[in-house]
Amino acid sequence: MLNRRTLRIKAMQTMFALRQSRDANYELAKAFIRECFEPDLNSMEYQDKDLLKKQAQETLKLFRDHYVEDDFNGSSGSETKINDVAGTAIRDYHQNNRKDINAFKKNMVTEAEKIYDRYILLLNLLLDFHTLAEQDTKRDHSNFVKNLLIGSVKLNKSLENTSLRKNLNWAQYQSEVRQWFKEVRSDEKYQEYLSRKQPTFKDDKEILLHIVKGIIFKSDVIDKFMEENDLNWSEDRDIIKSLTTKTIKGMEEDEEGDFELQALSYNWEDDKTFFTKLFDHTLQVESKYEELIARKTKNWEIDRIAATDKIILEMAIGEMINFPSIPVKVTINEYIEVAKKYSTPKSKLFINGVLDVIAEELLTSGDIKKSGRGLIDNK
Repeated sequence: MLNRRTLRIKAMQTMFALRQSRDANYELAKAFIRECFEPDLNSMEYQDKDLLKKQAQETLKLFRDHYVEDDFNGSSGSETKINDVAGTAIRDYHQNNRKDINAFKKNMVTEAEKIYDRYILLLNLLLDFHTLAEQDTKRDHSNFVKNLLIGSVKLNKSLENTSLRKNLNWAQYQSEVRQWFKEVRSDEKYQEYLSRKQPTFKDDKEILLHIVKGIIFKSDVIDKFMEENDLNWSEDRDIIKSLTTKTIKGMEEDEEGDFELQALSYNWEDDKTFFTKLFDHTLQVESKYEELIARKTKNWEIDRIAATDKIILEMAIGEMINFPSIPVKVTINEYIEVAKKYSTPKSKLFINGVLDVIAEELLTSGDIKKSGRGLIDNK
């Protein structure tokens, strides 16, 4: 099941991708400026290359000095064209950044919700294996064909309706599915299951769990396919595996399809709100608290801090300030864990030390105000 730490990680990854996109927009703006002062090879007039080069350099400097100003309307350039080109480059830079922010934010939520879709697909893969077992004339798969849990999955209306509504099936990958079923068919535990005279419900459950945990999620071939078709597979595979195995473990005998599918989270709407707000607040923190971060990192230059660490610090500050019900210590501990997994070996101590002193200053200044459960462990 999706938890808040996973959402923090996904927000961090999205912020990292957004920063890279913003850097690309910055370079595009500079390329636009240079292009505006390239000699016009089609012009009949004399092209003073040295003058054009100087104009380009002046415009680039004007852009670098003012690119953070969304409402730039400068007139400090030596010529009208220089002011106009710099102004256009700055406006385009900010417009592209706004588009990227909206796109990345929307995609962040969509990709999180796709975890549920992958879970549904995994259940449907079991049904496709069942169909192939029925069609296999070279071996007797009767025990698997009659598997009570597979029968229950097949009858589950929620699974059927969700699959139809979202078009979640393996129809276009039947050759791959057949290849994967060969791994199931040749598996020693599966063959032993098929040889049993009268498998119990417990036997049916155990073989289904083995197919999921011991074959699907351990197969290099399947894993490679999933990674090629889902950029987040390696990140999300444990969650998808957990959702699938919990579904099977929770099934009872004689349910005949009447079992509940796992939820993406305990309350996805609340989690989605947390997720998107955290993204928005991190964007606001970046410019407002950069000086504070620089001061508290002492000998570390702000532009030399690992990009991931900088984002983690900004996210933690945004969370401490804007989520009054989350204790400061909880926030710090969460981002230490994120740093341990996704940043440099020294990041754990760095993040812990910097956030401790920043939290103390922001609590003293009143920027951080906690209430309810958020008041726990704030000493």
